[in-house]
Amino acid sequence: MRILGVDPGLARVGWAVIDHNRKNKTLSAVAFDCFETEKEVETSKRLAQIYDQIMMLIRTHKPDVMAIEQLFFAINAKTAFAVSQARGVILLAGAKKRIPNFVYTPLQVKLMITGYGRAEKDEVGKRIKKLLKLTKIPKLDDTADALAVAIAHTLSNGNHTNKPYQKPIKKLN
Repeated sequence: MRILGVDPGLARVGWAVIDHNRKNKTLSAVAFDCFETEKEVETSKRLAQIYDQIMMLIRTHKPDVMAIEQLFFAINAKTAFAVSQARGVILLAGAKKRIPNFVYTPLQVKLMITGYGRAEKDEVGKRIKKLLKLTKIPKLDDTADALAVAIAHTLSNGNHTNKPYQKPIKKLN
């Protein structure tokens, strides 16, 4: 199974493609990185850039599923709104290509990766490095988070926070 993991954001979107061989129970990183949008650009154009980048990743890597980190904001509503918009276009890209999507909270991801839901970023990074046999922990947290959410999907054993996208929505006349 090929998983596209995404850490959504308006300024930066972390992404990771991993392969999970269920038979051998192995994980391997195919590709991972982070792309950015410039804050001087109007929001609608930034959202279009995010959509285009995700569509390009889907075309290039042909994932079977998308695993997306759930938003968590306690204070800044303005930031939460902008990230929600970015998350929306990411979900739209997957839906357009009929790719099932699964959402995981940061707590769920940390729990599945490290065994402790309040684990620190460096603990998660070390575990990602070990599980994927990477030479080093990704520099950007957004990239590491995308890898973590993709790995979490493989470890979830069907315990998802949502059901996968199944059927196209009927078009309104």
